[in-house]
Amino acid sequence: MSFVDLLKKRRSIYALGTDVDLSEEEIESLVKEVVKESPTSFNSQTQRVVILFNDSHKKLWEMTEDVLEPLTPAEQFPATQEKLQGFAAAKGTVLFFEDADVVSSLQQQFALYADNFPIWSDQASGLTQANVWNAFAEKGIGANLQHYNPVIDERVSEEWSIPSNWKLRAQLVFGSKEAEPAPKEYMEDEKRFMVFN
Repeated sequence: MSFVDLLKKRRSIYALGTDVDLSEEEIESLVKEVVKESPTSFNSQTQRVVILFNDSHKKLWEMTEDVLEPLTPAEQFPATQEKLQGFAAAKGTVLFFEDADVVSSLQQQFALYADNFPIWSDQASGLTQANVWNAFAEKGIGANLQHYNPVIDERVSEEWSIPSNWKLRAQLVFGSKEAEPAPKEYMEDEKRFMVFN
């Protein structure tokens, strides 16, 4: 499979189950290797990751439901609840964090670039999320990326004793593909790209 074919294979899969070919140990090893090989500015290695399986995975989406219920209009909550229960039905969730202490230290060391380090940290996080997602796709594991931070940050930190300097950036839900996504639509190249010689 070519790299572009892999990118095409990586899609947001929402119908997920628990019937994944890889063991939990193999998933853990895969995520660790991908995170280690994902780039960061100044080789700062700001990425921090928590992998949730089984009861911990389900707990995340139950607590997300608890947090969102009072914040969501009553008539909209059943749809939100259904979506969250779909996430809970998956095999697990990868929580992506960035270490704010490392970012702050770099800002102090390299004052000329101080304003850029939070931006570069977010870019590193995005690259890492995409790399893990692509690695899952290559192994036949479906996934979808969620962003329930910052509303769940406090509950997540309390439940799993997350260091206060770890800032939650995204949640990648993963599992067996129980349905294929609809065909992807693309905007016209003319509206998206410019090329000069």
